[in-house]
Amino acid sequence: MLTTGPRGTRDILPDSSGYWQYVENMMREVCRNFAYQEIRTPIFEHTELFLRGIGETTDIVEKEMYTFTDRGKRSITLRPENTAAVVRSYLENKLYAGPQPAKLFYIGPMFRYDRPQAGRYRQFHQFGVEAIGAQGPAVDAEVISLAVELLQRLGLTDLNLFVNSVGCPVCRPVYRLKLQEFFRDKLAQLCPDCQSRYERNPMRILDCKNETCTHHAQGAPHMADCLCDECNSHFNGVKELLTAAGISFVINPRLVRGLDYYTKTAFEIQYAPLGAQSAVCGGGRYDGLVAECGGQPTPGIGFAIGIERVLLALEKQELLPPANTAIDVFVAPLGAEIQPVAFQILTAVRQAKLAADMDYNNRSLKAQMKYANKYPAKFVALIGQDELAENKVMLKNMATGSQELVDRADLIQMIIKGMEK
Repeated sequence: MLTTGPRGTRDILPDSSGYWQYVENMMREVCRNFAYQEIRTPIFEHTELFLRGIGETTDIVEKEMYTFTDRGKRSITLRPENTAAVVRSYLENKLYAGPQPAKLFYIGPMFRYDRPQAGRYRQFHQFGVEAIGAQGPAVDAEVISLAVELLQRLGLTDLNLFVNSVGCPVCRPVYRLKLQEFFRDKLAQLCPDCQSRYERNPMRILDCKNETCTHHAQGAPHMADCLCDECNSHFNGVKELLTAAGISFVINPRLVRGLDYYTKTAFEIQYAPLGAQSAVCGGGRYDGLVAECGGQPTPGIGFAIGIERVLLALEKQELLPPANTAIDVFVAPLGAEIQPVAFQILTAVRQAKLAADMDYNNRSLKAQMKYANKYPAKFVALIGQDELAENKVMLKNMATGSQELVDRADLIQMIIKGMEK
C-alpha cells in the first residue's frame, strides 16, 4: 500500500520533531564542551568496508545489512553503524595529519534488517563520538564521561554503567581457547548461531540473547583472568580515572559487545525500565580498526547512543519538554482583497526575525482568532477595509485581550515593545 511506510520505519511528525531537536541540541552542546566536532558521512558505503570493519561473524553482517548492487555492479550497503565509515573518512581525508586525537561526533540514520519492537526500528538514529589517535586510558575515560554527562544533562536517572576489558590480539587467543574448552561439551545445546561462533569467535557466545545459550554460558571463564599486563594496566587506569571523576560503574565480565573490532575497554549504559531494550549507549576501544581499513595502526575509541531509546527513556521519566509551537504574530486579513497587503506585512514581520503566520483560506474573523489561539500567537495583526484605508493595523495582545490601532510603519516596533513587557 502506498499509504503505509515500510515495516520497521516511522515518520517523525511535527508534534514530536521538537523533542528530537531538543535532544540533538543537547548532544551538540555537550560535544562542544568536550571539544568534539561534527562529521557527516554518506548513508551508504562499499559493502567491503563493513565486512572488514564490523566483522563477518557478527549478526549485523550475517543477518541485518541492507545490501544491494548498484548500476555500476558495485556492492553497496546502507550503513548499519557509523564507526567504520568515520574511520574510512579519517583515512580518506587525511584527518590523521591534524591534531591527534581527532575528536569527532555524528548524528544520523542507520539501517538494520531487524525485528521491529519498542525502541528498535529498521531505520533508526544514532548519536556517536569517535576519538581516533590516542592510546592511553584517559581518552577512554573522557569518552565514557561524555556519554554519562549527556544522559545526566537530559535528566535521566536509573542509569547503570557497565565496563569490561575484552583484551587484545596478544591475550585474546588465550581466552579463546579457554572458552572453547568450556563450551565443548555444551556445543550441542547451543543455538545454531553460537555453534557457528564456537570456531570463528567464541566470545560472541557470551553476547547471545538466547535463553538456553545464556544458561549454558553461566560459569564461563572471565576475560579478566586472561588479560596481558598491558591490557590489565590499561583497564586499571580506566577504572581509576572514572572513579576520580565520580562516575559510578559496575564491572561486567560478560560484556563483550556485538562488533568484532573492539579491543581492551568495552562499556554499556543501560536504562532498566526499558526492559529487553535497556541498552541506550554502547561502545569501546578499537585499536585494530584503522589498520583493518587500510591505514597505519592507530588507536581509537567511541560509542553510539540510540536516539529512539533515549527519547523513550525521557518519555518514561516525563522529561520531555513541552511542545513549543508558539508564534509572535498572526496576521489576519478580513477579506481576500486584503491578502496582498497582509502578505506584505507578514514578510516585513518575518524579516524582523519574528515568528509569524497568516490566514490563507479566507476564514471569518472568529475562525482566524480560533486558529491563532491554537499556535498560540502572542499578537494578532487585524487588517480590514477600515484599517487598509487608514494605512493602519489593529494589533491585539492575546494575553491581555487589549488592542490598539497602530500605524503600519510602527507595527514591528510596537510588537517588539509589547513582547518586552
